[in-house]
Amino acid sequence: MSDFLVLGGGVIGMMLARELSDAGADVTLVERNQCAQESSWAGGGIVSPLYPWRYPPEVTALANYAQDFYPSLAEELLEETGIDPEFSPHGLLMLRVADQEAALAWAEREGRNVEKVDSAFLYEKEPDVAPGFDQALWMPKVASVRNPRLGQALRASVQQRKNIRLLEDTEVTGIFHEEGEVLGVKGKQMVFAARRTIICAGAWSGPLMQDLGLDTSIKPVRGQMIVFKAEPGLLNRVVLMDGRYLIPRKDGRILAGSTLEYVGFDKHTTEDALYSLKQTACQLLPALKNCEVEHHWAGLRPGSKDGIPYMGEVPGYRNLFVSAGHFRNGLVLAPAATRLLADQLLGRSPVIDPEPYQPKKRLAAP
Repeated sequence: MSDFLVLGGGVIGMMLARELSDAGADVTLVERNQCAQESSWAGGGIVSPLYPWRYPPEVTALANYAQDFYPSLAEELLEETGIDPEFSPHGLLMLRVADQEAALAWAEREGRNVEKVDSAFLYEKEPDVAPGFDQALWMPKVASVRNPRLGQALRASVQQRKNIRLLEDTEVTGIFHEEGEVLGVKGKQMVFAARRTIICAGAWSGPLMQDLGLDTSIKPVRGQMIVFKAEPGLLNRVVLMDGRYLIPRKDGRILAGSTLEYVGFDKHTTEDALYSLKQTACQLLPALKNCEVEHHWAGLRPGSKDGIPYMGEVPGYRNLFVSAGHFRNGLVLAPAATRLLADQLLGRSPVIDPEPYQPKKRLAAP
């Protein structure tokens, strides 16, 4: 019997498995498909919430910790696995921001770096951005990672640890419990037992908890993205405008995203989204009109009402824990979410106050 059974092999599930195994625990990690192939793969990899001042302080606390942690994590994974997550600390430019004063006030309050810059600064940084902008907001400390590579590195890291049992292509059909005590999970062909079970299944966390009589309001939210095949140097840092963004990769490719669609567990792409994403991207960076759209895909975010994740013990069920509902910020918050829940599971002093994220405060026991 494992000490911990982690349901979900996304970035958060894999980071948590690593953290628990490094503390000496035996961990079983169960993933319904392949690790890091859902929202962890499909997102853009910006290591910051979009317009971070618009989020509640509970999200800000996690984001601040995670952003400061990512440089060492990327370096550690590269050294450990030989796979480069492509951590790119080149900053974020935001155009046409209506609430600039709120952003600057938030930055001063939180000790984060946000600067109002003029057009000369903007076009020196990114000369190929469309002409006509007279100012921007600049966040020099914001980075991005190439999230598919991050997922590959985490998977390789998990596989190297002898006290982690990785089970992919293993669908969980329910939580196995007796008289309020969770003993493990039921699969299609067998039962997996553990002393403690943690739900980290992204958008699929909602249905698993619904089966236990708990309404988390965690629902899938589709996001569509495209990638242009461009030459290196056309864009060198993340640029954000009107909720849409462009993200450069080291090989020159440029990601454009993303949509926000409530269509259930439907990952189909649409021609309307393709047209809209291309139009926005070319409006922001006109040279993309001459670049091929190499790929168009969709992923499912674990949407929640306020974007504040549930992290802690599930009310009404002993030995059952959850880390879910991170909405658009799963990758952004992953190091902090991992550390916070691991601290609770291992009885350590928490690095962040766990109370605002406790399911018992936000969910009624069945």
